Amino acid sequence: MTAIRRDIRFLLNDDEIRLEAVGPNDTLLDHIRLARRLTGTKEGCAEGDCGACTVLIGRLTEKGLRYEPVNACIRLLASVDRCHVVTVERLAGPHGLHPVQQAMVAEHASQCGFCTPGIVMSLYALWLSVPEPGEAEIETALQGNLCRCTGYQPIVDAARAACALGNPAEDFLVTGREAIAAKLTSFDGARVEVEKDGARAFLPADLEDFAELRADMPEATIVAGATDVGLWVTKEMRDISPAIFVGHLTELKEIAEDEAGLTLGAAVTYSEAAASIRRMFPHLSEFWPRIGGWQVRNMGTVGGNIANGSPIGDTPPVLIALGARVILRHREERRILELEDFFLDYGRQDRKPGDFLEAIHIPRPAPDTLNAAYKISKRRDEDISAVCGAFALRLDGDTVASVRIAFGGMAATPKRARGVEAALQGKPWTEETVAAAASAFAGDFSPIGDWRASADYRALIARNLLLRFFYETSDIGEPVRLSAMPVPEAAGWT
Repeated sequence: MTAIRRDIRFLLNDDEIRLEAVGPNDTLLDHIRLARRLTGTKEGCAEGDCGACTVLIGRLTEKGLRYEPVNACIRLLASVDRCHVVTVERLAGPHGLHPVQQAMVAEHASQCGFCTPGIVMSLYALWLSVPEPGEAEIETALQGNLCRCTGYQPIVDAARAACALGNPAEDFLVTGREAIAAKLTSFDGARVEVEKDGARAFLPADLEDFAELRADMPEATIVAGATDVGLWVTKEMRDISPAIFVGHLTELKEIAEDEAGLTLGAAVTYSEAAASIRRMFPHLSEFWPRIGGWQVRNMGTVGGNIANGSPIGDTPPVLIALGARVILRHREERRILELEDFFLDYGRQDRKPGDFLEAIHIPRPAPDTLNAAYKISKRRDEDISAVCGAFALRLDGDTVASVRIAFGGMAATPKRARGVEAALQGKPWTEETVAAAASAFAGDFSPIGDWRASADYRALIARNLLLRFFYETSDIGEPVRLSAMPVPEAAGWT
């Protein structure tokens, strides 16, 4: 019989916390501010967009204790079981401000101060993991932190200056690492069941336990990174009970690279997947850091982005173009689907009651495949796609031997442009062929207009992205390329 624990256990700065009355809708930010009165962590947008609520979360992994900045406003409290939560209050010590805080003061990097604690926490995470960051790494670390009055140059200067003001090896998260890891390990990994006001939250002990729970409670909300579910709570005030939290399950965090391709467990975060994605699919090196901000990439999962079924999710068009497949599971039974067949209609996926997404397999592209992925949004960083287009092309000489084109933001689901593909197949890869094939977009998609983009704009963008892909894969012209923004190995400090 599965052992059951009736409380969540975690470390908050230097204190051990045990809570029995926890509901699935409770957020980490509310607990920090309201229950613990640690009000340095601010609430701004309540949707993981502004970064004012940034804290560090330390969790045990196969490689040791890993710390990452996350958004406390959409991080649900139940999910921090067996974690170490670090807030801005812990940084200053008996001898004064932390080096990052000192640098912020010295460089005049704060005015109203509301966003400052979150910025400090993001730069603290960078300081721990990248001793001498370049400007691109600093900007990437700050993607998820908005400042409305100071301007970013003093903040970037502070990130540089902090390197000269302290030694990360002497930081309490380094010197106390073994003791912290030992304490987290002492919190047993039994199934957790907690409840408040009739609302229930479950943390399965392992993957097998989750499979049984899911089959027994097909109506339950599955919570992995909560970058979307968190907004159901904070913006839509939805009751997500009963909820099953799966972000801690090591079996769903496995990453396997082989000659056949890349297999990601459904709970692998964008940050965890980044290194493998860059190695195996280099055309995504610029695309991947544009998924959310750093905090969102540390929380959000590839599997969640797929299972959510959003027509504007960033990863489904990219993975469809690459020929990805998903592995669905119900208890011990598994079935494999082409990713494009998983999406049935808006809000509907090919998922039977009790099914869950276990893994995603992305085939390794043939060496001669030409690939590209483009994201069009109002803001370059940390913004939702208006249109996302992905392309995979193989040529036989100058003739199109095979082509896969997929788009998000153009239909009720992420979808292939099969009419365009048919118009290109077997034809010479020329500007005339591409221009003629682009007319087939009208038969493939009927985009809607919303506040992100009008229907006409989306249709125009799709045609232009096909043309851009042609220019980038031919000798005609020198198209402008967006500069690469490297992901700092600040995807977490271990």
